[in-house]
Amino acid sequence: MGYEVVVDKEKCEGCEECVEVCPTDVFEMEDEKSVPVNAEECLGCESCIEVCESDAITVTEV
Repeated sequence: MGYEVVVDKEKCEGCEECVEVCPTDVFEMEDEKSVPVNAEECLGCESCIEVCESDAITVTEV
């Protein structure tokens, strides 16, 4: 069991809040947008979703 983490680049405002709040460093910034580079490390805590004001992140259990 794991999680799929998706960032909608059209919605992402590049605030870096998800990068800072993620306890397992799932996200990195690329071209001023958040990218889930370590999605396999996601714990499913959804902290990133809570801090994302533009609703650009989805976390789905797979």
